[in-house]
Amino acid sequence: MRVADTIFALSSGGLPSGVAIIRISGPETRNAVTNLCGRVPSPRRASLLSIRNRNGEKLDDGIILFFPGPNSFTGEDCAELQIHGGRATVKAVLTSLGELQGLRGAEAGEFSRRAFENGRMDLVEVEGLADLIAAETEMQRRLAAEHASGGLSRLYDSWAKRLTHARAMIEAELDFADEEDVPGSVASSIWADMRILEKEIINHLGSARAGEIVRDGLKVVIAGPPNAGKSSLLNHLAKRDIAIVTDIPGTTRDILHVDLDLSGFAVRLYDTAGLRETEDIVEREGIRRTRLSMEEAHLVLLLSDMPTSDWASWLGTYRGPVIRVHTKADKTTATWPDGAVDATISVQTGVGMSELLDAISRYLPDLEAGSSLALPTRRRHLENLQAASAEIASALSMTDTGLDIQAEHLRLAGQALGRVTGRVDVEDLLDVIFSEFCIGK
Repeated sequence: MRVADTIFALSSGGLPSGVAIIRISGPETRNAVTNLCGRVPSPRRASLLSIRNRNGEKLDDGIILFFPGPNSFTGEDCAELQIHGGRATVKAVLTSLGELQGLRGAEAGEFSRRAFENGRMDLVEVEGLADLIAAETEMQRRLAAEHASGGLSRLYDSWAKRLTHARAMIEAELDFADEEDVPGSVASSIWADMRILEKEIINHLGSARAGEIVRDGLKVVIAGPPNAGKSSLLNHLAKRDIAIVTDIPGTTRDILHVDLDLSGFAVRLYDTAGLRETEDIVEREGIRRTRLSMEEAHLVLLLSDMPTSDWASWLGTYRGPVIRVHTKADKTTATWPDGAVDATISVQTGVGMSELLDAISRYLPDLEAGSSLALPTRRRHLENLQAASAEIASALSMTDTGLDIQAEHLRLAGQALGRVTGRVDVEDLLDVIFSEFCIGK
């Protein structure tokens, strides 16, 4: 990536639109604005200017903003051209920018990557920004906003500072043990705090499931025998025909899903192939995929329209939470064994549907309104936090190996935390992280 280049891109989404925003960042930003608009506006003050190509032809009138570095999103000189959002107009302005010396179109996530490289954001904040753009529910928005604003980073930075302080105390004892103002032992001053820190990290890791559900949604698999009403339930909840519904067993062969917004959380419902013994090769593959989906689920809705107490035969090796659902309540009058079902529904009459949704809601994280959402959400977060916890545990347990060895384990714990925020050793992560962004970000 050529950081010396000045980059530009449409940053405001799809066209046509009422207003389109073109972002520019880099050392040639001032010259680019001067070439197109005749002058550079005062910093951070909106100016209405005409935009012209190099032949002097007027392309549009727009609001122009200039942000001198380092006080900009990327830390470089930046500008925004707010123009009319017609496809031809935007194309003409982008073409004119591309004709200027030293300018090129931005790569995916390049503006945010420059913000990271120039110290304007850390990796957790960058990931939070990406999640904020993609957020579809209120809890996803809150989680992403917490991360993008640095809430999670501040927690990790506070832990890193405690590790640094502990190492400093150890170094002081090792190097200046004869000095009167240096404690004779660091045990009472830092090891108690390291035990507390280890517990804090372990408790934080315990919230990873909640973070996963908030960010990616509660994964709910609808399972059961053929013709139990799985596809009908999916269509009812989606309020449209997602799955084919017939009286012929085995209609569903592949995994279908629909996303719901339930109490501000994303809930992803999966319709699956009916569970039964079959010689049909395609249906057997569908059942195999059903089993895999169940193993990855946070919750299984196990459906049956006929009385049964032998739900376990359908669950297979799945051992997670289950809601047993009696379907087609409007059509069957058979008596069910006591305690055999958790919910009774009919998609035709709507009976029991609100109670079923309430039952699903009980498996959502219990997060109070206004509470902090400083939760780990990505696998790399978990792996590095687990590594930090393990190194602290090693430092605490190696009381007979010497303070220098213990200090080395604390240094490795600090490095692991640093890899979460991007303070150390992150070059191999950058291409993956920033490739998830849209071009104008």
